[in-house]
Amino acid sequence: MPGLHLTHLALSHFRSHRRAVVEADARPVAIFGPNGAGKTNLLEAVSLFSPGRGLRRAAAADMARKPEALGWKVEGRLESFGIGHGIEMRCEAGGPRELRIDGKPAPQVALGRLARVLWLVPSMDRLWIEGAEGRRRFLDRVALSFFPEHADAALGYEKAMRERNRLLKEQVRDARWYAALEAQMARSGAAIAAGRRAAIDRVMAAQADARTAFPAAELSVAYGEEDMPEDETALAEALARGRGRDLQAGRTLAGPHRADLAAVYAPKSMPAQDCSTGEQKALLISLILANARALADELGAPPILLLDEVAAHLDADRRAALYDELCALGAQAWMTGTGPELFTALGERAQRIEVTDAAGESRLRAH
Repeated sequence: MPGLHLTHLALSHFRSHRRAVVEADARPVAIFGPNGAGKTNLLEAVSLFSPGRGLRRAAAADMARKPEALGWKVEGRLESFGIGHGIEMRCEAGGPRELRIDGKPAPQVALGRLARVLWLVPSMDRLWIEGAEGRRRFLDRVALSFFPEHADAALGYEKAMRERNRLLKEQVRDARWYAALEAQMARSGAAIAAGRRAAIDRVMAAQADARTAFPAAELSVAYGEEDMPEDETALAEALARGRGRDLQAGRTLAGPHRADLAAVYAPKSMPAQDCSTGEQKALLISLILANARALADELGAPPILLLDEVAAHLDADRRAALYDELCALGAQAWMTGTGPELFTALGERAQRIEVTDAAGESRLRAH
């Protein structure tokens, strides 16, 4: 079956890596070394093979190695459903991030048609107990993994909303100006809502059909106290009705940008925010695995997975169960941990890379 994985990754002046090269195959990649050595920086580089700002959501300039700040480059060879592609990303000092695919300039959204990358990082451990923005971002990345065009809808909505918010702040009251922007917001917003609903349906179906060591979650989209319409016509009408209130606030108070992802820990029928820290982590792992299974069923190959420090939060049995699921799925999962013993249960099923720090510079050694 054609796979989806990186066979070559090269970094130049990226974060703590002055120069780093990884040659890989389709197996999981176990990366180990002390804290601060540069393990997560490797995962961040891989996350750039999907649309967006990567797993840290950092500005392009912030990814440059310090103190030189000369700019950076990430190159890779991506095997995408039986076809190899050369990917190059760079950022010159003070300039924007640039992308080339097979030697030709390309927009960020083009990556979504070649690579599907999912990640779970420690900052997401508080997903269920912090603000809705993080959950909304998580939901949109799930939707983007199924529907690359979700990025275009989100960009269209954000652009129109920024313009509408500018009018609101300036207290402009010309209905014609608002109507044009609200039509664009409604069109893009309906597409966003449909993508989110369809993504949730796919993930929940993948959970229900799987035998897994991780608990299922019941997912839904919530809008707080308001019953926000999700079809284009009704959404445009709701935005028009809300102009008076929005003028007072100076911003758009309702719409897809206010949505929240609600989750219930199915085995206990308990809201995710009320679960223990361990249960919340297990839910996140379950959702990432379900997302990956659903993509594998739909596309014919699993996505690339990035699991930062995931092994440290699991006991030996559940850690072994996670590795078994990843290998059964056939995913190239890039995983980090502080020591090689965390990956013992993988045996020969994984590649291993040790990362060390030498005077502030990351060094790699394949095992």
